[in-house]
Amino acid sequence: MNIMIAGGSGFLGAALAKSFLAEGHKVFILTRGSSVISGAQAVKWDAKTTNGWGHLVNEMDVMIHLAGRSLSSWPWTSKTKRDFKDSRIIPGLALAQAILEATQRPGIFIQASGINHYGLHGTSADESTPPGDDFLAQLTVQWEDATKSIEELGVRRVVVRSAVVLGKGEGLLSLMALPVKLFAGGPLGDGKFAMPWIHIDDWVGAVRYLIANESTSGAYNLIAPVPTSSADFYRALASVLHRPYWFPTPAFLLRILLGEMSVLVVEGRFAQPKRLIESGYKFQFEGPREALFDLLG
Repeated sequence: MNIMIAGGSGFLGAALAKSFLAEGHKVFILTRGSSVISGAQAVKWDAKTTNGWGHLVNEMDVMIHLAGRSLSSWPWTSKTKRDFKDSRIIPGLALAQAILEATQRPGIFIQASGINHYGLHGTSADESTPPGDDFLAQLTVQWEDATKSIEELGVRRVVVRSAVVLGKGEGLLSLMALPVKLFAGGPLGDGKFAMPWIHIDDWVGAVRYLIANESTSGAYNLIAPVPTSSADFYRALASVLHRPYWFPTPAFLLRILLGEMSVLVVEGRFAQPKRLIESGYKFQFEGPREALFDLLG
């Protein structure tokens, strides 16, 4: 297959690209730079228009939109929040335009999104739960909507609403593990809010499963099936690293230090990968301890 990935130079895109390359597929990375993983082909774009690359869509079997500035960028100023939106929406519109202009369209389009689509509070959510009204939830709505027009062109579109993806030496895991390694680990706030996560192998496996399974379309939650609170997660992390599980970090202190960004670590709604499980996908890592042991043990 010929596969085009926007945002393919990041943690998730690189893991997915390596998986495809290992099986002999051709991977094209849309990038504003020139450095991509070995074996993939760099395709220059401005992340705004179809200029210089749009014609390649005629040759693609799969297109994947992972572009977007990381939410871990601190602090969340008004400019940063605008960048969160622009870095997701504008590239999405360009990808949709390229497919509209193509004479031969891809069979499937993968649209990235976030598990925070459902808001910060409420009972356990699944794919049928309406979006929340907070900043992060509405960001996912706009991110997803940027490519919704593709469905009218007869292209199968799958939206992957991802939890925090845990990878060895990549993503947020190293940062999350640091205080525990320094013997300062403990619950954040009261520890009762959700800690949404998924192992990188399951994230890659789920995306590839959804691509291969032609009966799938629409939104899928990419999150481990065992509901995990912040306390559960950090207790498992401390156990795997053979470190003590100490006193909690007060939520008010985190809100002072992180500002609005604190919602990432002191608030969260539980969610389930209902449609993914119903479709037949089998998770490799269902609980936090087994996943963390695989990555850090």
